[in-house]
Amino acid sequence: MYRTILLAYDGTRQGHEALDQGAELARLCQARVYLLAVVAHDLSITLAEAAAPSDLPEREYQEVRHILVKAAEILLAAGLPVESRLAVGNPAEEIGRLAREVGAELIVVGHREQSTFARWWGGSTGASLLAHAPCSLLIAVPGAPPIDRNGGGE
Repeated sequence: MYRTILLAYDGTRQGHEALDQGAELARLCQARVYLLAVVAHDLSITLAEAAAPSDLPEREYQEVRHILVKAAEILLAAGLPVESRLAVGNPAEEIGRLAREVGAELIVVGHREQSTFARWWGGSTGASLLAHAPCSLLIAVPGAPPIDRNGGGE
């Protein structure tokens, strides 16, 4: 079904759900797995850095890199070969760019509830991803029913 799956991961509880569901699908489909984490620089941080530079961007980059390494270790321990990528920029754009680059047939992301104001201010990565995704998109939500490994009903 899917030969190449892109797992977008951010280290959150919702990201773990996406990692778990994406890994299970990859195992069932014997798919190649790409793991992506994106360092998204907030506009307010960019403006603050312009006024008073600090090591915050580098610390953030290293933190996300550490999260990516840990997630790759989880996938490798589950027996899945994985290629990890770290990007800097707009998450939806970077996810779409890598999906096109590797020929992904499925992108798996987590879902995080946001207030109306947060969606208005920063936008929704999921909604924005619809415009950038060149393939199918799975939004992993906590508590989703497990995949039926027997291929039948109850």
